[in-house]
Amino acid sequence: MTVTPLATSPFHVPRVIAHRGACASAPENTLAAFRRAHELGARWVEFDVKLTADGRPVVFHDNTLDRTTDGSGPMADTPLAALGDLDAGKWFDPDFAGELVPTLEEVLDLLVEMDLGANMELKPCPGREAETAAVALDVARGLWPTEAPPLLMSSFSRVALDTARQIAPQWPRGLLVEALTDDWRAAAQEVEAWSIHCAQDPLGPAAVAEMLDAGYRVMVYTVNDPGRALNMWDWGVHAIFTDRPEVLLPLAGT
Repeated sequence: MTVTPLATSPFHVPRVIAHRGACASAPENTLAAFRRAHELGARWVEFDVKLTADGRPVVFHDNTLDRTTDGSGPMADTPLAALGDLDAGKWFDPDFAGELVPTLEEVLDLLVEMDLGANMELKPCPGREAETAAVALDVARGLWPTEAPPLLMSSFSRVALDTARQIAPQWPRGLLVEALTDDWRAAAQEVEAWSIHCAQDPLGPAAVAEMLDAGYRVMVYTVNDPGRALNMWDWGVHAIFTDRPEVLLPLAGT
């Protein structure tokens, strides 16, 4: 068994993490969603970081603007200034009209103000893996308090995670996977992962035990059903990403 130094560190993650903020009750990856997560009692949030056409880090999930704004086209082709003309809230509910795509700086400032921990997912557009990690880490290292628990970096991109490892080796890294493949151990060791972040389907107790036996923290996305969450905690899962923190927090126990 190979365990990285971070795997045995005192770094702690709560059992419930608000996915893209409390995104069942506010538009995902917006300041409103992070404020709502805080109001609901979440201690940690998860969010996604991409780069604009002019290389600015913004908190946004998709490669294109169409689903969660009133704009269209690729994020990678859109400069930061143009995002200021887009509405990122009214698609969710008219009450959130006027909500903007936030910059990484705005999100980190808000999280520090509310004393929330965070998992920052590096979500690069194709071909921008190393660049996204380098820019996001540069901003985060400048804004995140040194006395606070470190940000947890995660990504499906091994290139992004390896770049994060080189820039901020003291910050833990989570390897995102949809399912355990034959090479998951090699991938985790390559980026010196602290945790493995798995989709809830088709995850089962045997796979969770395999990751735990290898010395990794196990975190699962995206679980909104309380019965499913209780089963996963019984299997030994450390943390669950949920759109509905208010549903799972009363069951979490810690």
